[in-house]
Amino acid sequence: MTDEEKKILDAETGFSIDELESTQQIFIPKDPLKRVIGQNEAINLAATCAKQRRHFLLVGPPGTGKSMIAQAMALHLPRPTEEIRIVHNPENPERPLVEMSPKEEVLTERTSRMSAEGELIDPKEVPLNVAERLGYKCIQCGTYSPPKERFCTKCGKGKGTQHVPEGNPFGDLIGGLLDVTMAQMAKKERVTTTRRRFGKEEVVVFEAAGDMVRVLDEKALERRRELQKLRPRKVLVPIDRNPFVLATGASDTELLGDVRHDPYGGHPQLGTAPYERVIPGSIHESHQGVLFIDELPHLGPLQRYILTAMQEKIFPITGRNPQSAGASVKVIDVPCDFIFVGACNIQDLQHVLSPLRSRIVGSGYEVLVETVMEDNETNLALLMQFVAQEIAIDSKIPHADNSAVREYIEESRRRAKLIDGTKGLTLRLRELGGLIRTSGDLAIVDEAELITREHVIRAIKRARSIEEQLKDRYGSYEKGVASDMTSAQKAESPYHYWNYNPYDDKKGYD
Repeated sequence: MTDEEKKILDAETGFSIDELESTQQIFIPKDPLKRVIGQNEAINLAATCAKQRRHFLLVGPPGTGKSMIAQAMALHLPRPTEEIRIVHNPENPERPLVEMSPKEEVLTERTSRMSAEGELIDPKEVPLNVAERLGYKCIQCGTYSPPKERFCTKCGKGKGTQHVPEGNPFGDLIGGLLDVTMAQMAKKERVTTTRRRFGKEEVVVFEAAGDMVRVLDEKALERRRELQKLRPRKVLVPIDRNPFVLATGASDTELLGDVRHDPYGGHPQLGTAPYERVIPGSIHESHQGVLFIDELPHLGPLQRYILTAMQEKIFPITGRNPQSAGASVKVIDVPCDFIFVGACNIQDLQHVLSPLRSRIVGSGYEVLVETVMEDNETNLALLMQFVAQEIAIDSKIPHADNSAVREYIEESRRRAKLIDGTKGLTLRLRELGGLIRTSGDLAIVDEAELITREHVIRAIKRARSIEEQLKDRYGSYEKGVASDMTSAQKAESPYHYWNYNPYDDKKGYD
């Protein structure tokens, strides 16, 4: 049966494993939320949070899809409609101003800037004297080359020099020196002249632009003058940005923003202006999007800043190093209207700041993710869809045949029973995804067209955790730890061992 003749299998409409020849037949949904399997409650709440702009806390063990739900949720949001800019404040440069630009204004300005940039043309199309003055054309032999080349690539002379007369005993020295000097003097970055166009004479400017020449007519020059009248500014958070910002493990600088140090203290002639040194934090970059923090309790005291930003929807940016010149710079009222999505393990829930949880519950939802789903035809189709997704995402391994998929299903059942002590299909899918990749790698090594049951069985053995390997070799994890210690470590450094007892330093070694 050819690929075209194979039936496309869709988990949404349902199919059985008997219909499957390989995972290549399985349809992968375009909606990112439909790629998350077995977490129906979390998916429904995520869709609600995206539509109503609510905050969200996901609690559960690693590998159950918390990060994937957050990313899928961000893809359900509309694109950002505001660009955040920092504007120079001439009255107080160390207090730059914030400017919010709507999308229409940004696009209009972008078009205006493009029109002010003029037209790029080939150097051979400009007047000869202009090409020579800009450093493109050699006046000796007429060869064209980029202006960064001070010497002609054909005759070897300086592009703007006259030939040193023959018979000069120092011609080899003076000529070379004269070539360099004259080439530097002759080369210009900008030439202003006039031209007749449509029966009318107009001013035109030619500028060197790498291998091309930029031509600015009177309209382009006028637009450039209009843009130059605007206050100096920089784009802090662009309009074309990713609505999903991952801030897991971020430092205070990465999370809240900073102002770079300037050794010249922002001196007008020597230093960098304060507004140019402002750096956004993740809370600002996620404006109108999703700020996702996994392992939320690891932020520690920084959680209180998240709470403040969620409440106020603005947060100032200032230099965070007291020894830095940026410490004197502060930008107030920088927008940070984001949807907060946090995630943590069950045992870490107690370390989430109570006021932060209260804020989430007051303006959003908390959900405990599932670890096992019922073993039925519908969920089996979803699990097979997951296998196809992992193979497609990896893109470096082949598809799996029917026998391999059956083995993945059996392994899913085994893990549900072993880890969660219940019948069903495991939703601890990160480890299952690792098994799929390992078996795919084995198939590549064997130069097989598809992953087979034999590859999966070998992968299960290869993908055992260190704890399982220790148990097989030593009988238990504890004996494995004890066997790895030297006598000096056992005698002098009991603090390094997993079961150190202050009343019995030797416990666990024997």
